[in-house]
Amino acid sequence: MPIIVRLDRVMADRKILLKDLAEEVGISNVNLSKLKTGKAVAIRFSTLEAICKALGCQPGDILEYESDE
Repeated sequence: MPIIVRLDRVMADRKILLKDLAEEVGISNVNLSKLKTGKAVAIRFSTLEAICKALGCQPGDILEYESDE
């Protein structure tokens, strides 16, 4: 898949645990874990906005496009 999720890297830089971020964003640990591991197939803009607000980052810090070529 050409979209790579770098949430784990941003969380490590900010020293925030999955459960703490999930609580602050208002989503379940399971859903955040799926996003973090790249197993999610979609993300709502409102969720992405809440994650960026909680981590003090931009969407481009979390999501990266990598060509299949």
